[in-house]
Amino acid sequence: MARKMLIDGEVNNSTQGEPHYDFDLFVIGAGSGGVRASRFSAQSGAKVAICELPFHPISTEVVGGVGGTCVIRGCVPKKILVYGASYGPELEDAKNYGWELSENINFNWKKLLQKKTEEIVRLNGIYKRLLSNAGVKFYEGEGKIVGPHEVEVVQVDGTKISYTAKHILISTGSRAQHPNIPGQELGITSDEALSLEELPKRAVVLGGGYIAVEFASIWRGMGATVDLFFRKELPLRGFDNEMRAIVSRNLEGRGINLHPGTNLTSLTNTEDGIRVLTDHGEEIVADVVLFATGRAPNTKRLNLKAVGVELDERTGAVKVDAYSRTNIPSIWAIGDVTNRMNLTPVALMEGSLFAKTVFGGQPTAPDYDHIPCAVFCIPPLSVVGLSEEQAVEQATGDVLIYNSTFTPMKNTISG
Repeated sequence: MARKMLIDGEVNNSTQGEPHYDFDLFVIGAGSGGVRASRFSAQSGAKVAICELPFHPISTEVVGGVGGTCVIRGCVPKKILVYGASYGPELEDAKNYGWELSENINFNWKKLLQKKTEEIVRLNGIYKRLLSNAGVKFYEGEGKIVGPHEVEVVQVDGTKISYTAKHILISTGSRAQHPNIPGQELGITSDEALSLEELPKRAVVLGGGYIAVEFASIWRGMGATVDLFFRKELPLRGFDNEMRAIVSRNLEGRGINLHPGTNLTSLTNTEDGIRVLTDHGEEIVADVVLFATGRAPNTKRLNLKAVGVELDERTGAVKVDAYSRTNIPSIWAIGDVTNRMNLTPVALMEGSLFAKTVFGGQPTAPDYDHIPCAVFCIPPLSVVGLSEEQAVEQATGDVLIYNSTFTPMKNTISG
């Protein structure tokens, strides 16, 4: 029996007179959003395939892995390092609770790194099994769109195989970028930061967003000297100003050197380390320089312009409507590649609603209001709903604001 879709009057392959396709849906990119969309579409009865680059902890244009940024080189490994970094201050606090600790407490970075790698490999396997159990066909290789209903997969050995699909979904995510300054090749991104062979003793972090604040907290918690540079007066632009100020005080209180309103101008290799110059004339020597200045959508190698898919000229993001559909009716996009709200739970929501819209017969647009999010600094910050500034801007009447500050009982003893 034909399964009907309620998108512009389209129907499934089984409808008489319609072209035959290899799949109802072909997904390019097996990150959180792509895996969710493919699984839920298959559960609705669609014949689904998905392709993803070979696994590697550090992404490039030719390696990636099932699970995507969040699982392999994002939230999961980062949170593992945050947990590891949190033990240092906890051990210091324990002394005031009567624990007589030896002064020779050592931290084994390589052991934590090994545990982190074991966990992301395990999760990579779980995501593959989720796809298999849902009946989704998995292809390892680089996917390119060569027509409104055709995807070419370039396999590891260079073999190219084309597949046709009634619908194509782009969920290739984004990648961290280097700023355009002299010596930029000497810096690293969060990908490499999660897999450093040696723990840095002196770290410079450029950026004021999630990743910058989180890695500054991680490295400082592990004993490194950390200098954090950002362009604004406070880190975490877009969050409530009062909360930004609290995070800033916490970072300083833990010994992180903050450099507000400051940018890096050049990096140079020296015998003692990486020489960092700033636009304020400062000079610092570091073992590692982390660029946490933004990410760019992964669209360069998808052949989208040739097919006619519209991209944002400034960011390269795929342009979509409220239902995640591009200007080509058979091609859709979700997640960071659209540069809408770049959070893992949002990509999961978009993937679920794509499946519901296209294969569930219930067109549903994602709702981006009141999205909860967290910053894994130490201590962490979490928010949901409007900031104070947004509430004042949007209100038609009075805005009532309540706040409370207190010292947890644990810290009254530990100091």
